[in-house]
Amino acid sequence: MRYGEDVLNDIYRKGMLDDSPPELPASYEDLRALAHEAMSEEARAYVHGGAGAEETFRREQDFSEWRIVPRMLQDVADRDLSTEFLGREIQYPLALTPLGVQSLVHPEGELASARAASELDVPYVLSSLSSTPMEDVAATLGDTPKYYQFYWSSDEDVARSFLRRAEDAGYDGVVLTVDAPILGWRERLVSRGYYPFLEGEGVANYFTDPAFRARLDQPPEDDPRAAVEEFLEIFGDSSLRWSDLDFLFDNTDLPVAVKGVLHPGDAREAVDAGAEAVGVSTHGGRQVDGSITALEALPSVVDEVEGEATVTFDSGIRRGSDVYRALALGADACLLGRPFVYGLAADGQKGVEHVVRNLIADFDLAMGLSGRSSVGEIDRSAVVHESEV
Repeated sequence: MRYGEDVLNDIYRKGMLDDSPPELPASYEDLRALAHEAMSEEARAYVHGGAGAEETFRREQDFSEWRIVPRMLQDVADRDLSTEFLGREIQYPLALTPLGVQSLVHPEGELASARAASELDVPYVLSSLSSTPMEDVAATLGDTPKYYQFYWSSDEDVARSFLRRAEDAGYDGVVLTVDAPILGWRERLVSRGYYPFLEGEGVANYFTDPAFRARLDQPPEDDPRAAVEEFLEIFGDSSLRWSDLDFLFDNTDLPVAVKGVLHPGDAREAVDAGAEAVGVSTHGGRQVDGSITALEALPSVVDEVEGEATVTFDSGIRRGSDVYRALALGADACLLGRPFVYGLAADGQKGVEHVVRNLIADFDLAMGLSGRSSVGEIDRSAVVHESEV
């Protein structure tokens, strides 16, 4: 495979020979600026903002402390970008992370993103807080690897119902997010007094769920305000402990990834409980301001699980070199967040495809230029910490 060269040559041919340069910028920063112009003030605050003073959010995007060490003349003519995720081989070490309320940035929301993922055969992780019911997104994805992100409701009947629906809809696994038992203090939203769920955005999975609807005196269609209040009442459960994961494994036969881990002790708890994957993440810097970054946490988590589970990485991925460095530090795959949502805001499905295709091409070229011909060859020797230079 020569993914990077194919993408580059196609771009240059269209730009030079067909007078048809790309409609969207290649730079993440330029794309973000374009997307922000297309988004409402509230949508920008929801997608862009981090917790508190946004220290974690800023720091998580800086991968520069780890320097890539290229090797030359290594025969990288053909490159293998495939890897394994939750027991399934995927074409690229990349998936779209669960990011909720996508209707805030584009009217087609998750359906446009899912069509892009299907077109490129990139795994898609659907948020519990999607603007589109999980069944509709699964149907759009078809055979594309798909995973359901599970926010654990304090109502066990609703929690069971969500897991059952994910299985029935054909999802390939469950991604349990553990770093949001309560909401972080997000100043961009607090200063506006804005929370999209109070407008009935991002609650499609709840409003269509039979167990949730059974809690209501009237259907959400007749009394949306009461339904939203009920959602807020049962959305999360901050009393959960690691021992409670028995409930999850008792109620689904799907493989489980635990996402939101920053401490090796928590990685150990997840693996011992039965998780097949551990996700190192700061929730995009949206939960604990001043926390350790996902990149700083990654090596110790990898050392702890020692190959017993797949390790995914997210929070801060912006370019192909970021993916490369995360893999070098032990991640098996990376999850992409804000960049693809900015592509969605800028140009719907085409915008998501633009971002994801370019990122894969950028990663492929970085891998080849660094002397690696497969994802499996990217190991700790591929990078050096700045303190060691």
